[in-house]
Amino acid sequence: MEVMASGLLIPEGPVVLSDGSALVVEVGAGCLSRVWPDGRNALVAELGGGPNGAAIGPDGAVYVCNNGGGFDCALKDGHLQIAFAPERHIGGSIQRVDLESGAVTSLYTHCDGHPLLAPNDIVFDANGGFWFTDHGTSAPDAKTYGGLYYALPDGGMIRRVRTGLLSPNGIGLSPDGRWLYWADTLSARLWRAEIVAAGRLADHGGAPGEVVATAPGHIMLDSLAVEADGRICIGSIIRGGITIVDPGNGTCDHVPIDDAMVTNIGFGGADGRDVWITAAGTGRLLRGRWPRPGLPLAFTA
Repeated sequence: MEVMASGLLIPEGPVVLSDGSALVVEVGAGCLSRVWPDGRNALVAELGGGPNGAAIGPDGAVYVCNNGGGFDCALKDGHLQIAFAPERHIGGSIQRVDLESGAVTSLYTHCDGHPLLAPNDIVFDANGGFWFTDHGTSAPDAKTYGGLYYALPDGGMIRRVRTGLLSPNGIGLSPDGRWLYWADTLSARLWRAEIVAAGRLADHGGAPGEVVATAPGHIMLDSLAVEADGRICIGSIIRGGITIVDPGNGTCDHVPIDDAMVTNIGFGGADGRDVWITAAGTGRLLRGRWPRPGLPLAFTA
């Protein structure tokens, strides 16, 4: 793996663009940046709060899950130090960023009168709507539950689809669009639910969905991306690396990375095998090659 950027405060994303560059958010610095393969980087927008997941929408803009912040962090001697600071949480939101101008619009802060707590990860479907997770908030002695949501990029519709989830994080779609996947951080489980219509999930007998796999050992799951063959690649914390789940049989493989807080992976390149990986524990954005191509996303820029 090649280090493309360093000194980042909890990098997430990443979103690989058609020219080979990648967008990366910094949860701890409240910003969105663009990094090129030659190492150049430029600030795209100041977002405030805690920008977490990002995706390109049908209009070519970037849509960001902002968890609202709520902690203090710093890199000391190349390693992340983080502490809860719930008094600094400004509320969660979904933001739209114009890639050309850097203009930021807040699309959603509430759903049905309830505030968004900590939006985390996002994926667009072929219809142009997007699914996102709300991780819920954490403090030293408390945890609020999260949920799954569906919304339109024009700011005109948001729907809460699942509630009462422990800690939903990464989210993605199966190659055929039939299944919605999400990773739960604290339980180290990958879930899925069947999509029956745009923004609608099947009733799974009162459960949120089906458990696809539970990662073995002491590990937590973060954000994810899907391979072209349907395998799910999940950023992994404590046992840092990428956890790869085969939904056909529920088996888990693990690709270790020298960082205890690997938050996400993004695919790109002409053959879909270029990967950009966010290594938040050491504040780095990494780039390398993957043995298999990633699933092309619904929209690119």
